[in-house]
Amino acid sequence: MKDKIVSLIRLQYFDNRIKEINIKKKQGPQRIKELEAELNSHEERYSGAKNKLEILKKERHAIENDVQDIDRKIEKSQIKLNNIKSNKEYRSALKEIDDLNREKSIKEDRLIQIMEEVEDLETKIRQNNGEYEGLKEKFNRDKDSIEKDLVDLVRESGILENKREIFVQEVDQDLLRTYLFLRDKKGGQAMSAIKSGVCQSCHIGIPPQQFIELQKCGSLLNCPHCNRIIYWADDEFFRDAIHTLEQDG
Repeated sequence: MKDKIVSLIRLQYFDNRIKEINIKKKQGPQRIKELEAELNSHEERYSGAKNKLEILKKERHAIENDVQDIDRKIEKSQIKLNNIKSNKEYRSALKEIDDLNREKSIKEDRLIQIMEEVEDLETKIRQNNGEYEGLKEKFNRDKDSIEKDLVDLVRESGILENKREIFVQEVDQDLLRTYLFLRDKKGGQAMSAIKSGVCQSCHIGIPPQQFIELQKCGSLLNCPHCNRIIYWADDEFFRDAIHTLEQDG
């Protein structure tokens, strides 16, 4: 009976390893997507800052032209002022000059604000550019590493699948049907070790009399709580078999 149980333990090992690898195979592409999203998000922020900088520079150029235009108008108004004879026209010309100066002051205030924003953005863009290049290099390294791991996982999965396919032919067919039924019903875990009288899957203690029967290993036993096939983990025969299995991979 011990040999039969070991065959099921080995089969469970194959199934667990294949399941773990399949999970990792799915996680790899997902991780690459996450890294791409992080890189794209940084690139969007970088592009957004560059676009804003270009808009501000265009606005600055337009305001500078407006200020020059206002200066020309003020100069013309000053010349006109010197040639005015009536008080009414003089007051009107003064008001025109005051209005132009106020408009110029508003535009110059905005110009100062824009220059400060431009300086701040240019600093951030330089920093972001360095960060982006570093992030891009890291992304390429991580992507290459993940893709290499995926190749290794596919290869390992294929080896395990082949080993399992060969090995399953040697398993007692009645036991195999029982194992497969429980595996499908129990989330992939048909076997469970018993340590210190406690099932390691459902974490509930088994009755003392059943634990005695388990130690004798005269027949196939199931956990009375989760119904998985159980074996005594402290049995030297099982410990050696599991150790060999883990060493062989």
